[in-house]
Amino acid sequence: MNHPHRYRVDVEWTGNRGSGTSGYRAYGRDHVIRIEGKPEIAGSSDPAFRGDAARHNPEDMLVAALCACHMLSYLHMATVAGVVVTAYADAAEGTMQAGGDGGRFTGVVLRPTVTISAASDPAKAEAAHEAAHHACFIAHSVNFPVRCEPRIVVEPGIGTRAPGLG
Repeated sequence: MNHPHRYRVDVEWTGNRGSGTSGYRAYGRDHVIRIEGKPEIAGSSDPAFRGDAARHNPEDMLVAALCACHMLSYLHMATVAGVVVTAYADAAEGTMQAGGDGGRFTGVVLRPTVTISAASDPAKAEAAHEAAHHACFIAHSVNFPVRCEPRIVVEPGIGTRAPGLG
């Protein structure tokens, strides 16, 4: 498995308002991302950089890529550890510092909430996050820290009552 994997992406700028890039305010930041066999993604820049808030921006997609990579790595590691995951949701946040050099991301915090079966071991579920972090291709490819602050929720077992039920 030590061979290159290639990912082909086409990006087309669609923000020419008639005069191209004749001035900073003269052009739109809209673009379309195409990957063969998949739905198109409507992209733009962040609204802070004159972009369209209704479209995906590269910064959001970078954070989303880190979330998805960690989740997929985690699901694998949990399975290997014998942890049965029944739900997974992440509320991640990335921080970017804009500056004269163009800016850069300074960190991303993943905050997954993972629900596991009553028969699963919460300690193993927690440990699978560390293994997932080391297995995530995207996290290994960025030059800023990616932290994970997971929350493990155990489903009520058979014969037990859910919290809040009398």
